[in-house]
Amino acid sequence: MYSFSPILIALSLIAPGDKTPPRKAQQFTTAINSDLRITKTNELSFVPNAQPLETEPTVFIDKKRSFQTMVGIGGAITDASAEVFAKLSASKQKELLDAYYDKNKGIGYNLLRTHINSCDFSSDTYTYVKDNDKSLSTFDIVHDEKYRIPMIKRALTTAGGKLTTYVSPWSPPAWMKDNNNMMQGGKLKEEYKQAWANYYIKFIRAYEKQQIPIWGLSVQNEPMAKQRWESCIFTAEEERDFIKKYLGPTLKKEGMSTKKLIAWDHNRDLIYQRASTILGDPEAAQYVWGIGFHWYETWTGSAMQFNNVKQVNQAFPDKQLIFTEGCKEKFSMDSIGHWSLGERYGLSMINDFNNGTAAWTDWNILLDEKGGPNHANNLCFAPIHADLTSDKLIYTNAYYYLGHFSKFIAAGAKRIATASTRDILETTAFTNPDGKTVVVVMNRTDKDLNYQLWVEGQAAKTKSLAHSISTFIID
Repeated sequence: MYSFSPILIALSLIAPGDKTPPRKAQQFTTAINSDLRITKTNELSFVPNAQPLETEPTVFIDKKRSFQTMVGIGGAITDASAEVFAKLSASKQKELLDAYYDKNKGIGYNLLRTHINSCDFSSDTYTYVKDNDKSLSTFDIVHDEKYRIPMIKRALTTAGGKLTTYVSPWSPPAWMKDNNNMMQGGKLKEEYKQAWANYYIKFIRAYEKQQIPIWGLSVQNEPMAKQRWESCIFTAEEERDFIKKYLGPTLKKEGMSTKKLIAWDHNRDLIYQRASTILGDPEAAQYVWGIGFHWYETWTGSAMQFNNVKQVNQAFPDKQLIFTEGCKEKFSMDSIGHWSLGERYGLSMINDFNNGTAAWTDWNILLDEKGGPNHANNLCFAPIHADLTSDKLIYTNAYYYLGHFSKFIAAGAKRIATASTRDILETTAFTNPDGKTVVVVMNRTDKDLNYQLWVEGQAAKTKSLAHSISTFIID
């Protein structure tokens, strides 16, 4: 009677000539009703598995099929974030910066957005020039030197000296607009279009003089929204023409043609119409790096119009996609611990990446215990809130869900193919520049599920907890 070693039996299943050594993986998990917060929960060992069965829930990873290259993941430093930051104690300021920008102590943000002129998340409304100064001779960013610029500089230092930074305007000065108001929409007057294009150049140069390198810029934040805060309306044709006649040529003339110009910067609902109008015009398209988008379109559960992002990616594969803003609105301290907050981030990031998005930016990185400050009373959630009465930082689960991507997916990573045999397992995957594979798996249901990861004929068993997200690092 013969006995066989299980190891020998497993090895015998490997195809002849396959010399691939067994893979190893580390699993990090965040889950509801637990203390797990990007916590290392498992070390996985892969074994040969040439053909998974239908009865085995499986997440497949195909390293041979690669797609977009990642630019980065991060959030916005607004006036509000910087003002709240300035009110924290020195120890809490360091904690906040480490939490976001230190790869080892925190979640390793490497992408940053900030604003030109004031936005709703400012305590006041302001510009950088005096009224009717068409020559922009009075341009001065002294306002930003009090709170915002010092915080951005400290974030840069904490991130190791490099943050991919881009800027967005909410409104031109009131005197440049047909409603003579920075709020309530309005449109840029024809006679000020060149002055406004010059304004971007002035801002970029002023920030770079402060040792804050600017990687890119968007044309206009939410150009189809008439808001009670700073806003300015551009139809698709108007944005196209402003790019090709003014902003694009001005960037080129001023030696800034390498800056990444982002069009649209609004919701997924109208993204295809905007992209097709602008990118369908070769004169405008030559200046545009990519299309930016938000998530504030009509939202019902999982229906976040991800297919519109996919359509743009397929129609214009030579252009990039960047998620430029998202947050949960209508802040309430009573719901700050609600688990759906983080799950909305996970759902958006997985689907946006799987549909071609190369960069992903959250909105305010820090707000106070009231969801502000905000001069328009448009109070919102942030991944971290500060209780300024007790000098305490409150970490929502959104911070950890974001971290399951930003901490592990490096700039320069290539998205690779991944597929799940069970719809409750939502997944995306990347190969980092160091060759390691990063796989994210999310479960938004009330059920635990045992499943396996499968890569090139090898599989490793693990478990997805109810309302959890896991990141796997595969050697």
